[in-house]
Amino acid sequence: MSLLNALLITATDTEAGKTVLTTALAAYLRTYCAHQTWGILKPIQTGKGDCELYSQLFALAPDAVTPLRFDAPLAPPLAAAKEGRRVDMEPVWQAFETMRQQYDGLLVEALGGLGSPITHETTVADLAWDWRLPTVLVVPVKLGAIGQAVANVALARQTRVHLKGIVLNCVQPCTEEDIENWASADLIQSLTRTPVLGVMPHLTDPTDLAQLAQVASNLALERLIPVPLGAMRV
Repeated sequence: MSLLNALLITATDTEAGKTVLTTALAAYLRTYCAHQTWGILKPIQTGKGDCELYSQLFALAPDAVTPLRFDAPLAPPLAAAKEGRRVDMEPVWQAFETMRQQYDGLLVEALGGLGSPITHETTVADLAWDWRLPTVLVVPVKLGAIGQAVANVALARQTRVHLKGIVLNCVQPCTEEDIENWASADLIQSLTRTPVLGVMPHLTDPTDLAQLAQVASNLALERLIPVPLGAMRV
């Protein structure tokens, strides 16, 4: 099984910018590729946040966006245990299959980082391989970013993830010097042999869809989203 028009958005850790990138890509696609329909899937959510945001911004039903939710903001196996439940991936897979039929393409936002547990036996990296999902890795621009990028690309290779590239995200206001010092794109590409597809600036309002679409247009979208090149606009 493979899904051509799909992209898994994962990261090196929590709070790295997966939701911002997912929202920016969705805003761009809705603005400039309106002839295609793209869904958003957050397979599992612990705590509150992402599926509610997607519901608000894109008028999507929360239960359709996120088929499996737990109250505690913990790793899913731990959050499930607190509720006397287990992580049942069957409804998650069914939601994925439904969206495959319903939309032309699908943005899938992972939880946590590439190595984050989904069950007691599997991680986000395993899900990327099992579902044959092309993947983009979000790396937050901060001290230690280069080492995190190297470690996560190594994990992606070990688990046979189809990693399309890296997007750097300014989780705090950054100067060009800060970006070069903390997350040098040239050094990351040299060490990982993986392309850096752009840098997302720090956004004071991550719900401004026009600004998000503009931010996405500055990324190397042709490497991320398999839409006709003629549809790509700035």
